[in-house]
Amino acid sequence: MTISTPTADQVAELAKAVRAGLAALYRPPPMTAVEWADENFYLSSESSYHEGRWETLAFQVAILNAMGNDEIRKVNVMKSARLGYTKMLLALCGYKIEHQKRNGLTFSPTDDDRDRFMKSHVETMIRDVEVVNELAPWYGKKHRDNTMSAKVFANGKQLICHGGKAARNYREISADFVIYDELAGFDRDIEKEGTPTSLGDKRLEGATYPKSIRGSTPKVRGKCQMEQAAEEAPIKLRFRVPCPSCGEEQVLKWGGDDCAFGFKWDPGAPSSAFYLCEHNGCAFRQHELHDESREYNITQGRYVCDETGVWTRDGMEWFDAEGQSIPAPRAVTFHIWTAYSPLTTWEQIVIDFLDAKGDPVKLKTFVNTTLGETWEDELGEKLEWESLYGRREVFDQMPARAVALMGGIDTQDDRYEARVWAFGPGEEAWLVDRWILYGDPAGAELLKKVGERLHRTYTREDGARLGVMRWCWDSGGHYTDEVYGQSKKHGRRWVVPIRGAPVYGKPIQNFPRKRNQKGVYLTEVGTDNAKELIFNRLQIQPQPGAPVPGCVHLPVDDERCDEEELKQLTAEVKVMKIEKGRRVYRWDAGGRRNEALDCFVYALAALRISQQRFGLDLEAANDPVVPAAPAEATTPTTTAPAPPAPATAGGGWLRTEGGNWL
Repeated sequence: MTISTPTADQVAELAKAVRAGLAALYRPPPMTAVEWADENFYLSSESSYHEGRWETLAFQVAILNAMGNDEIRKVNVMKSARLGYTKMLLALCGYKIEHQKRNGLTFSPTDDDRDRFMKSHVETMIRDVEVVNELAPWYGKKHRDNTMSAKVFANGKQLICHGGKAARNYREISADFVIYDELAGFDRDIEKEGTPTSLGDKRLEGATYPKSIRGSTPKVRGKCQMEQAAEEAPIKLRFRVPCPSCGEEQVLKWGGDDCAFGFKWDPGAPSSAFYLCEHNGCAFRQHELHDESREYNITQGRYVCDETGVWTRDGMEWFDAEGQSIPAPRAVTFHIWTAYSPLTTWEQIVIDFLDAKGDPVKLKTFVNTTLGETWEDELGEKLEWESLYGRREVFDQMPARAVALMGGIDTQDDRYEARVWAFGPGEEAWLVDRWILYGDPAGAELLKKVGERLHRTYTREDGARLGVMRWCWDSGGHYTDEVYGQSKKHGRRWVVPIRGAPVYGKPIQNFPRKRNQKGVYLTEVGTDNAKELIFNRLQIQPQPGAPVPGCVHLPVDDERCDEEELKQLTAEVKVMKIEKGRRVYRWDAGGRRNEALDCFVYALAALRISQQRFGLDLEAANDPVVPAAPAEATTPTTTAPAPPAPATAGGGWLRTEGGNWL
């Protein structure tokens, strides 16, 4: 019998088969995910900017190790783009399958996303990572263990990849770890069976070390599943790095023109981009932060939870605020953005911002993909004036349930504009009057005409005549002294000078306890809060003949409420701006006329002053209306009319500070 000598290729194949068969019995020395990745992981040319051996970056260390740490059950990563996050997921999959010998399950938002993830990332990882390739004798072949939805390895472990839209893809699978890639892109309710994370995490039941990993570039605030998952974790971590000059720790922030720290650059020169330290004003550039030869550099960074003080440098060892060692948390959230990454330049970040500035759509992309933050849409859908025009109502006179009148006056360079609003129980409101008087705002003639309008009375449908209980008059701009003078002339508490404070959190009115140096009660008005309240109430639909609390009633009367009035009333939208390094939201007319809205804000401020400082109770419709404070007018403006016959609904007549009878 002739015995043939095996070829070198046959010997190599036999050795490979033996190694694969024995792999299930081999127990390598324990390694962290970062140690394994730095030793074994490889960046494939098809899916990487630079092909070659993987080296875990400073800001990636804690994230990747936390993903591999068996003590941590849930890891959320809210991130920007250009951070190497997908590569971290692939390195983790290789680590879990080859080193920890765990079964994995990944979900992508759709089947197409799954296919791209499998072809561009998983299959190239299996090809190029040697220790994983040795567990895949079927690689490059048609084989039942090598499909688009599952890879079964020689050590008996498998990696299943599914699209996330179908509920059936979340059933009948057992896994040790589950990954949700781009969680913000998933449907919120998978075929009415539940959220993707609640369905997918069910597949971990029975696992000795269950691991749920959720990562995504965020999307719209309040609607983003990544944001929701991130908020559920008790430990929320941001990366603090030392200033290369002074060594003071800080989280890198975008900043802005009016911010004392953050990203700065010379006008017209994005290449000059640098960072201004928030502690000592040190200026440093990107290469200085990443220069490991410096005393202070990014490798000394650590992830810190501002709320609890818990921190970690490597995702394996965890400490409390006093530096005492503690067990690893069960659930954590990492937030990281592009500024920390050497995979892009600070110059490019500035270029991206300048390109997006002024364009809400591009700015949304910048906020999501560069800052790694959620974007807050305008408040609901923009309210269109046509919808208000179509629901105007017929009322020549205000209804009997109107209790008090409030007025707002807007000051322009060539005119004064005013609106009179009636308010009833539940702050139901009716537009009663609109007047616009042209002339020199500082001229005696125009101010005399305004004074006459201030004292006008209006008839209610039950015959009662009401005067305006309180006016709020815009004192900003060039005519502050004139408005102050009219307040002192007609009554300091009846005609109240105001100035806007467009800052969220400011109350709608802040009527002072004392007069200012000019002798008037200058009142700050929280315009953003007032506009948000008005916007919401404009969407309440009236019910004919029935009271509707908060509803704003608009008359079918072009003298008071034509198309232009409604266009001005809906002129503003809420937009995002960056101030002092923080995203803030401001109401913005975008150059459109908005006097009608401003006057409504001022009338609402007059209502709040009357309620909160002078005891007006709109709910007590059958009781006497509480009068305004005693007049402080320096001279009477007109002779007050005699009170009409008592009204049944008003419970009697009371004279206001302005000289009118209610």
